[in-house]
Amino acid sequence: MDFSLSAEQRELKEAAVAFARRELDQDVAKRDDAGEFAREAWRSCARFGIQGLPVPEELGGGGADILTTVLIMEALGYGCHDNGLIFSLNAQMWSLELPLVKFGTPAQQQAYLPGLVSGDLIGVHAMTEPGSGSDAFSLRTRAERQGDRYVLNGSKLYITNAPVADVVLVFAAHPGTHTSKLTSISAFLVDKKTPGFSVTRSMDKMGLRTSPMGEIVLTDCAVPAENRLGSEGAGMAIFNSSMAWERSCILASALGAMQRQLETCVGYAKARKQFGQPIGKFQGVAGKIADMYLRLEAARMLIYRVAWLGQQGGSCVAEAAAAKLFTSEAWVQSSLDAIQVHGAYGYMKESGIERDLRDAVAGTIYSGTSEIQRVILSRMLGL
Repeated sequence: MDFSLSAEQRELKEAAVAFARRELDQDVAKRDDAGEFAREAWRSCARFGIQGLPVPEELGGGGADILTTVLIMEALGYGCHDNGLIFSLNAQMWSLELPLVKFGTPAQQQAYLPGLVSGDLIGVHAMTEPGSGSDAFSLRTRAERQGDRYVLNGSKLYITNAPVADVVLVFAAHPGTHTSKLTSISAFLVDKKTPGFSVTRSMDKMGLRTSPMGEIVLTDCAVPAENRLGSEGAGMAIFNSSMAWERSCILASALGAMQRQLETCVGYAKARKQFGQPIGKFQGVAGKIADMYLRLEAARMLIYRVAWLGQQGGSCVAEAAAAKLFTSEAWVQSSLDAIQVHGAYGYMKESGIERDLRDAVAGTIYSGTSEIQRVILSRMLGL
């Protein structure tokens, strides 16, 4: 594996950092307090080309390879303090755009991808239900075929982007099926204006507060058959495909955030003095900063390796699970260490450090909990 970046990749990464600092960091603390989604920042990201990164050029996107995409998302995490905005971008790119690229018909791709890439549309997928979390496929939402349409009934919970979404990829099971659950679930592209589709509430969260989350209710929601993504019963394949990419890439921005944390702590440890010397001279503080560096570099190697494997076309289920598990937990621990290094000031909201901790905690839950990643790894090891 060649660890060197091309000149183009370095330039793109530097440009992404500059863009994020220039256009994405306005009033982050205020918007976090209010739980406000930055729609104009979303459009700015589209103009820069973020939403189009994983979409092939022939479909109107940037056609970036997976490693380049990871590098740019890492740069966003470094330059932008709005982790919620970046999370919403990830949610659309991996759970809706890539399924459309891989499984969509030309008509479906033409209907949705241009708007998703340009920022005119916002989308996501809806899998989780009140009784279906880690057991993702125990769905109660039902899709019943009636002539040239499917009628959907059920509810979806904890859906990222739901309050602002224009199109949602809804997963539903077919009633009365006698096949295994592996082939009894389908996915449907549902426009927000479809009768019977509603977002009943927005949800107030501990972290990632600028990324809107809500509950979706489907009541006799009639969806044209041509809006089914992939073949009937292909829902699990579609979901697993998107999760493989999501687990590989969604925490790339955490690398940038951890790099930013590390540099901030080093600067503070040099400037802050106690007992007549910089606090960085004390082993207790220096050791925490050294641990932050180790976590960052280990996480970076795990994520880069998954990206490299993806480019080679090989299977990387275990590697993606390991990258997601380690990076999410490393971000939480490094955020705790950053607060400890800064002492009382780190605990204050004005520092912005506590916001990173609140945002980081969610990484151990979304896209498969840490416990689920450990189950995946243990099974891949033959246990």
